Amino acid sequence: MSSLEIVSTSNAPAAIGPYQQAIKANGFVFVSGCIPLDPASMEIVAGGIDEQTTQVFKNLRAVVEASGSSMDKVVKTTVFLKSMNDFAAMNQIYSKSFGDHKPARSAVEVSRLPKDVLVEVECIALAS
Repeated sequence: MSSLEIVSTSNAPAAIGPYQQAIKANGFVFVSGCIPLDPASMEIVAGGIDEQTTQVFKNLRAVVEASGSSMDKVVKTTVFLKSMNDFAAMNQIYSKSFGDHKPARSAVEVSRLPKDVLVEVECIALAS
């Protein structure tokens, strides 16, 4: 087994619990769930699903890039939604965030997310 490398960046919110923003191991980057916190204020961005999803992908991209990888090397995502009614709006921003690249994905509705946000996304990417 290879050594574990902690990934951390100030361009994404600091972890709000006992976890890392991401871990590199065995040629992969495992990115923790990103919620729509503004990294400067550590406050939830104002607005609804569009604004929250946009911030989530800014945070996700910042962590992926801090690992030395890129969004086109993401192989799997998991999307957690407070309401599946927000799926179409989230999906439009998701699609723009990846462009032509289409990683494997799961999307599930959950009863509650940290800080009562509307969306959280985690991913696994190939390490560069």
